[in-house]
Amino acid sequence: MSRWELLTSAGLGAVDRAVPVLLPLAAVEQHGPHLPLATDRLIADHVAGSLDALLGEELLVLPTVAIGVSAHHSAFPGTLTVGHDAFGAYVEQLADSVLEQGFRSLVLLVAHGGNTAIANVVLERLGARWPDRRLVVTAWWQAAGPELLALTSAGPGGVGHACELETALLLHAAPELVRRELIPARESAPAFGWDDADMLRGGRARLQRSFEQIAASGVMGEPRAATAELGAAASAAIRDALAAVLGDLRAA
Repeated sequence: MSRWELLTSAGLGAVDRAVPVLLPLAAVEQHGPHLPLATDRLIADHVAGSLDALLGEELLVLPTVAIGVSAHHSAFPGTLTVGHDAFGAYVEQLADSVLEQGFRSLVLLVAHGGNTAIANVVLERLGARWPDRRLVVTAWWQAAGPELLALTSAGPGGVGHACELETALLLHAAPELVRRELIPARESAPAFGWDDADMLRGGRARLQRSFEQIAASGVMGEPRAATAELGAAASAAIRDALAAVLGDLRAA
């Protein structure tokens, strides 16, 4: 059993401190007309669960931080958000409480793009305070980027938010929560050529826009390209890529 909160205190105390600890960082925010507000949290929990099933006692999974930095989605009903300072302080103090117990490796797993910047700041702050520990930050789409790029079919701009990938992962992991009849057509487009980027492809520069400026539907990308089969393949690719990172940390 690798779920931190399901162990007893004595059981947790007996865990080898070389076992890496995973902290998923998610969000509760709009995901278009067809996906639930909990999409990022559901994907984070699914990825963590798949790693738990694969690695067992070679991993410790912390409870997912469910609400993140989502102010850029606030024009849409249901979005919950906290500021960068509050989120960063919470994650940093949670990480400290893990590291103070002697664990030598900690991975911050980003499952929401809005958490990326502050997660990297937290990583640098922790690194200055814990120079003898192995501290890592990655996003599920970053860890398995090349594999996911090979799996997707929508082309540049097709994967961003409530998109081909996120919709496919939900069709695989929680199909009962996907409103298939409401999946919208592709709408989002870059404002400039140099800002032409998505989840898997970087642009030359980034233009800050709120999400209603990107797409009235709240969707960035091509969700109609999603299938449950793609979701299953993407899930396996993400699991295997992250397992390799965690395995390296365990063996180091």
